[in-house]
Amino acid sequence: MQTHLVEISGTEPRAGDGSPLDALIEFYRAFNAGDLKGLESVWVEGEAPSMDNPIGGIRRGWGTIAEGYSKLFSGPAKVHVTFHDFSSQGGSEWHLFVGRERGTCITADDKLEIAFRTTRWFIRQDDAWRQLHHHGSVEDADMLREYQRLIFGR
Repeated sequence: MQTHLVEISGTEPRAGDGSPLDALIEFYRAFNAGDLKGLESVWVEGEAPSMDNPIGGIRRGWGTIAEGYSKLFSGPAKVHVTFHDFSSQGGSEWHLFVGRERGTCITADDKLEIAFRTTRWFIRQDDAWRQLHHHGSVEDADMLREYQRLIFGR
């Protein structure tokens, strides 16, 4: 397996060694496929996980995070992103990925190129890497307004 990936979309082969990189690849596979069960397998269970981004807002606990993903996946837009320009560092019980996402948001009538700054923090729990926190932000306010319009229909 390639250990120094330049970009991650979820289609990359996994090492199968239970690494944080395998967990990150599985996250993007599940997200881009709209697979809520797949995302659940990557996130920490219960009330501990948190997410903060311009679409989902601040969410605490897997239940509210899953609710946000469910709304996105059942909404009018199809979102597909890849993770790139990232750093990766960690220890035996934690791993942090910091980088950028780019991709598209497509509706029946529109297509928008999207870009985010992204941090994903994984911890080792029950002998598996699980995502504990995600933070996303946007540099381009005009792109964010258009993205919110496509996602929320405003």
